[in-house]
Amino acid sequence: MILFYYKKHGLNHCLKGSQVKRGRVVEWAPQQDVLAHEATGVFWTQWCWNSTLESICEGVPMICSSFWGDQPLDARYMSEVSGVGVYLENGLQREEIASAIRRIMVDEEGKEIRERARVLKQKADVSVTKGGSSNESVKTLIDYISSL
Repeated sequence: MILFYYKKHGLNHCLKGSQVKRGRVVEWAPQQDVLAHEATGVFWTQWCWNSTLESICEGVPMICSSFWGDQPLDARYMSEVSGVGVYLENGLQREEIASAIRRIMVDEEGKEIRERARVLKQKADVSVTKGGSSNESVKTLIDYISSL
C-alpha cells in the first residue's frame, strides 16, 4: 500500500477525484510513525531539514522534489554526498518519479542506497546516546547557557 500524504498547498484541487488503487490519499498522517513502520520502503519528501532528519533517524531512503529555501541544498547533499536518496531534478515528471522509485526499491543501486540509509541511522543513534557527539554538544550548550 502507498500512503500519499499532502499538505493543503493547492493539492486539494490536483488530488480531487484521483483514483489510487493501491494506496490512500490523506491530508495528514503522523510522519514519524509512518517512517518508523517496517513497511515503509522509501519516503518522498520536499527534503526540508526536519523531514530529512526524521527519515535518517528511521533509516528510510528518500526521494526528493525540492522547491525553495534549504531544500535544493539538502537534496543535493543527501543524494550526492550521503547517497541516501534520489533527487528529482526535473520537477514532478511521471517517468522520473517512476525511475526514482525503481532505483531505490528494485534496482541493485537501491540495495546500496538502503544500506547507506541504515548505516546513517546507526550513526545518528550513536550520536544521541550518552557520550555521543550530539549528546555532548547539547550538554556543552546547556552548560554554557547555565553559566550566563
